[in-house]
Amino acid sequence: MKPIKVAVIGVGNCASSLVQGVAYYRNNNSSQGLIHDRIGGYGAGDVDFVLGVDVDARKVGKDIAEAIFAAPNNTTVFQPNVPQTGAKVIMGRVSDGVAAHMTSVGEKGFIVADQPEATQADIVKALKDSGAEVLLNFLPVGSQEATEFYMECALEAGVAVVNCMPVFIASTPEWEAKFREKRIPIVGDDIKAQVGATIVHRVLSSLFAARGVNVERTYQLNTGGNTDFMNMLDRQRLGSKKESKTEAVQAMLATRLEDENIHVGPSDYVPWQKDNKLCFIRMEGQQWGNVPMNLELRLSVEDSPNSAACVMDAIRCCKVALERGEGGALIGPSAYFCKHPPQQFNDDVAAQMVDEYASVEKLAAE
Repeated sequence: MKPIKVAVIGVGNCASSLVQGVAYYRNNNSSQGLIHDRIGGYGAGDVDFVLGVDVDARKVGKDIAEAIFAAPNNTTVFQPNVPQTGAKVIMGRVSDGVAAHMTSVGEKGFIVADQPEATQADIVKALKDSGAEVLLNFLPVGSQEATEFYMECALEAGVAVVNCMPVFIASTPEWEAKFREKRIPIVGDDIKAQVGATIVHRVLSSLFAARGVNVERTYQLNTGGNTDFMNMLDRQRLGSKKESKTEAVQAMLATRLEDENIHVGPSDYVPWQKDNKLCFIRMEGQQWGNVPMNLELRLSVEDSPNSAACVMDAIRCCKVALERGEGGALIGPSAYFCKHPPQQFNDDVAAQMVDEYASVEKLAAE
């Protein structure tokens, strides 16, 4: 089977962990750390990165294998020897993809390349020339206009999309219809972590509901020291992120909470944490006889590797959908791998829906 050809918008920490991971699983015959060993016959090493798009001067013009280790990336290096891909990172469109405060903090922020910004024709040509089949959107939170620009490029180039960030494309009917009409698959929106704040909060919410505990109040506070958390210091960019994370939790509660009784979202930027993310969850409820109880949890994870397993599965689901001639939002994969899918399902149900994509025998039978 030929490798899946993937293009990446935003060669940051998440891209770094994903590219490192593909090299790792090519070198190690292991299923450890994977949600699915194979989907549609494709393994975690069956991906070729054929195009990178970024606007940082330290990445533009470099091979993807070099760019993933350039500043301001600061995630864990678990696969230091990543072979050259032969694919360069090209200059993209700045638009609202770079917050103003991110260009005034030196090496820790963005240094925008002194090059002409790409036009839609430039990106479409690059996608077609590269042979990309799946486009990953790793733009920063709050990049509404930039995301819409690249989505139009994907539609014109006929490339499937995994929308890893919280600009609502797959979950917006008008956008989803565009992908469905062109028979182009999309998984979105806002990728979950493998075992991260949102999935843990959802599981706890489902547990409380299943055990008859009435949740009265809950919060989820997160801190980190990567560019994602620095970017989110601009609270005006947080609207869709907070909505995405909050709705993911609300969907699992037995009774929807009033806004004042639920707080889910980023809290602060702590530089020395680098790509480590700390999450603090508190849930308050009432048990038998209205007796109060509460639960507090602290979760520490390396943020970017934590998303890579979900992204890898989403890539392979898109490839299977392309082979089947399917278009539009992939409902099961979007529900299982994303915080703000077109339709929310219990995670167990969504997992069963994803399993429909995971067997090559099922694919052949259809």
